[in-house]
Amino acid sequence: MIIHSPFTLHPSSLYMTSQAQTLTISCEFFPPRTEKGVLNLHETRKQLQVLQPTFFSVTYGAGGSTQEKTFETVVEIQQHSGFDAAPHLSCVGSTRENMLKLLQDYQAHDIKRIVALRGDKPSGLVGTLGEMRNANELVEFIRAETGSHFHIEVAAYPEFHPEAKCAEDDLNYLLKKVNAGANSAITQYFYNADAYFRFLDSCVARGIDIPIVPGIMPISNFEQLARFSDACGAEIPRWLRWRLKDLENDKAALQAYGVDVITLMCERLLAGGAPGLHFYTLNQAKLTLEIATRLGLMTSS
Repeated sequence: MIIHSPFTLHPSSLYMTSQAQTLTISCEFFPPRTEKGVLNLHETRKQLQVLQPTFFSVTYGAGGSTQEKTFETVVEIQQHSGFDAAPHLSCVGSTRENMLKLLQDYQAHDIKRIVALRGDKPSGLVGTLGEMRNANELVEFIRAETGSHFHIEVAAYPEFHPEAKCAEDDLNYLLKKVNAGANSAITQYFYNADAYFRFLDSCVARGIDIPIVPGIMPISNFEQLARFSDACGAEIPRWLRWRLKDLENDKAALQAYGVDVITLMCERLLAGGAPGLHFYTLNQAKLTLEIATRLGLMTSS
């Protein structure tokens, strides 16, 4: 059972609240690789449209390995859903020439949002990572070549990037992306609201004033979540990890418990001034919709 508690607006969130007249709700997909996956994603997207999302985003494989399928998925969403689609772009393994061609193709299909990332190095890659080595260089390139056409989202890490040498370096990288022309940021997922609010405090101190939307990962499978979290540096608090471990053989109980935990965290984030929520859906609608319903985010379809 959810215990509803009153929350006060977090001081460091005031600047974001003043910029966001309405909540930014977005949902992330990965490009399907099979015909069955395409049909599943089509149904998932139709179900999630009830949230009236600001946009749907589509991921980009390590080293651009899903570039073609990302493009196809983004164009399909843009043309047939009635909602904006935002492709992820990674500079790892890409040339400026190839990136410019891709940007032009997206412009031709009326895509107006980009999620600009450095991206993951593909397994086994030896040698250069590409002509642009960091996300701030990619943001600079997008701005130089396309002006203000794209709303550019970048990544932020409340618990800090796993490759960061220290917290100061990680914050400085975010500032570089903002100075290069980023409009807003989406965080890595987390399960500790205090980590997000403390991160905002640090951003305010650096003069980082773009909206920073919390990334939300519904809990559907403990083993999968633990693997993802270990790889990306997202912390599963000890109390939560142990409880999920206890429930891992009871899928329904685990998911119900996860919905309780995440809904309460989201209530606190929104009451504290977060400008919206970005759901990592894993191409499934059920848990995202349950959380959104409890939060009162549902609209009539």
